[in-house]
Amino acid sequence: MPSEDDFNSQNDYQDSELFKKATEILKLANRIAEIAASYEIDSKDKNEQEILRSQALFIREDASIIPSKIAGAYHCDLYDIKMEKATIIRKCARDLATHMTGLEMFGFKETEYLNLLRNEIEDFRILFAEWVKTFDPWNYMIDRWGLFNPPGINYNDPDPDDDLPFDPDDLDFEVVDTEDIDFGH
Repeated sequence: MPSEDDFNSQNDYQDSELFKKATEILKLANRIAEIAASYEIDSKDKNEQEILRSQALFIREDASIIPSKIAGAYHCDLYDIKMEKATIIRKCARDLATHMTGLEMFGFKETEYLNLLRNEIEDFRILFAEWVKTFDPWNYMIDRWGLFNPPGINYNDPDPDDDLPFDPDDLDFEVVDTEDIDFGH
């Protein structure tokens, strides 16, 4: 199981097990897409051939989104932004399963590749769930859309930062002795 440090190093996302697994998924998805794109099925309906190729493109697209969203989430501290990226990652991973089923429905016979990808996605899912648990829900900006607020925070709550009264004593000014300054008089 990955350690908390694996998930928290913003500079080393490429060394994280999560990112490595995402790139393995991408490589396998690209290979499946290559095979499927050149696949000739026995069907009188040309639409079926096009649907098969479209499923291959969708697999490639969804698999390519996952590593980029991981990288973006590693470079952000705000809970709502990390959760937004995590949601997109989850959707892409789940859509991969749908597209693989689509390939099978339209005549793709190399199911061993699909099973390999399904296994990789399952391994990724566990790493992903552990990663999401490391998000700090109290490092947030209010999500005015209401999707990714911490428990007890509503989309229409006043922003606590907006309600802070101005206190000049909070400003950290350096005191300068003006006697030694030549003002050009």
